[in-house]
Amino acid sequence: MFVFYNPKGIGDVLIIPLKDGGRYEIAHETKGPITKITNNNDEVLGYNIFEASKHVELKEHGKITLTEALLGQIKQLFKSNNFDDELDFDLSPKFVVGYVTSKSAHDNADNLSVCQVDVGLSENLQIVCGAPNVDKDQKVVVAKVGATMPSGLQIKPTELRGVASNGMICSQKELGIPNAPEEKGIYVLKDSHIVGETFDF
Repeated sequence: MFVFYNPKGIGDVLIIPLKDGGRYEIAHETKGPITKITNNNDEVLGYNIFEASKHVELKEHGKITLTEALLGQIKQLFKSNNFDDELDFDLSPKFVVGYVTSKSAHDNADNLSVCQVDVGLSENLQIVCGAPNVDKDQKVVVAKVGATMPSGLQIKPTELRGVASNGMICSQKELGIPNAPEEKGIYVLKDSHIVGETFDF
């Protein structure tokens, strides 16, 4: 999970995004330096912590991995400002190296493949993929459920033409990698990558 801190571009604000706002109306609740952002379904979209450098230790700028240590500081800040929200975020890596163990044709769509992908720690995901170059025995970048893409897209469990899909096999363009090739297709990794390891980009 990532948080964002850009003091030069935005100011001394730590942004904790949780969900897309969509087309809903947005409401704000502020206590001390913390603003909670919700939609009209009472879903929490995220939090902003103002004057963040006074309240939490931020050694990095830009996109920051939310660590247990930083989360602990944020929880303490919430407690001291009488925010009762449960901040039980899943901090496990959301972009990992996967290994395509099988690929089969989708029964209801000629341009889709149903892939079984090993993402380490005995976890296997079924992912429906539309890339023309996906194949068995490839190492690939997998965005797991809960990942937020550079575009803002959140990865959720879904069904594509009636087949369950839990995650996304990513292209370089989708990952926002500079100078990504123009051709369509997933990012096939070198064999030196280790299945299950975090993919940093």
